[in-house]
Amino acid sequence: MSDRFRIDSTKIQFHPRHVLEVMGADTWEKAKKTYPIYWEITTSAACNHRCTFCSVDAIGYPAILIDRFILSKRLEEVSKLGIKSVMFGGTGEPLLHKNINSFVYSAKIAKLDSAFTTNGILLNKLNTLDLCQWVKISLNAGTPESYAKIHKTDTQDWEIVWRNIRDAVKRKGACAVGVQCVVLPENYRDMGNLARLVTDAGADYLVLKPYSQATFSIVQRTDIDYRQMNDYLQSVAQEFPNVILRTNAITNEITGKHNFDKCRATPFTWVYSMADGRVFTCSAHLLDQKFCIGNLNNQSFQEIWEGEERRKNWEMMKEFDIHNCRLSCRMAQTNTYLEQLALGVEHANFI
Repeated sequence: MSDRFRIDSTKIQFHPRHVLEVMGADTWEKAKKTYPIYWEITTSAACNHRCTFCSVDAIGYPAILIDRFILSKRLEEVSKLGIKSVMFGGTGEPLLHKNINSFVYSAKIAKLDSAFTTNGILLNKLNTLDLCQWVKISLNAGTPESYAKIHKTDTQDWEIVWRNIRDAVKRKGACAVGVQCVVLPENYRDMGNLARLVTDAGADYLVLKPYSQATFSIVQRTDIDYRQMNDYLQSVAQEFPNVILRTNAITNEITGKHNFDKCRATPFTWVYSMADGRVFTCSAHLLDQKFCIGNLNNQSFQEIWEGEERRKNWEMMKEFDIHNCRLSCRMAQTNTYLEQLALGVEHANFI
């Protein structure tokens, strides 16, 4: 399909003022006032699944919930600082937080776009679905048996998640309801069947994306070669118009290298917070204290963003070696775009 949501690309070019600020942030006085566009929030560090490929397994799924009143207050604050969107997801299952609907209301009142990444088992609890821009269900198999093995859960969850997806499609309003799947050697032959199920359920799209080795994950997968799967995945994408194949990300995994030499998105374009209130400038380095810039529980967002720890992170990123980063990170395509602006491209004047 035409990737109208630009899931395999970047949308940074639609924020020219932010791009100008990032590219011109050559002093701390400029950098500290360059606020992120997008904020990813862990509402619950606990999770009701244990996916075999989980990139945050080293954190350990502690039963920690973000403070309801503090988060609502911070949501109101950040909309005045320039943040435009929040995604509830993170290191656990966001819908395990009993106050999750109040967060969506708070975001709406603050005029923030909101979205979810969820395994979908509790999707029926999201009464505010129609107030969201999108909800993406992580469903990493095409049969009940492989689903149970990969998600490390009971096969009955397979029926629950599909029932919830069909129900969500009926009540979504303008919200886009999508499904995403991490393609693995053990599930890639399921993708045709998964695409049929997604189509039959009426979901807006299915994203097929590669496994990307996380920086701090306990799981280490060295057995994956997407060259062996690519022809089949391409055929699925051609057969089903609602399939978005993450071609750029797959290419990165096949080549084993980034499309850019420096991370210019950190610490500018996005921000990430944990359920215990800690704020990080990058989700690929959640166990590295050098990326932690403060805590929502005892600091305002402005104090965190313009504070000393972020200044140190900004200084560090000038010389940071991206070979320590995962290949298909959230900011990969954004960094590719920013690098082209920084270094230029040949014949740029021939529009």
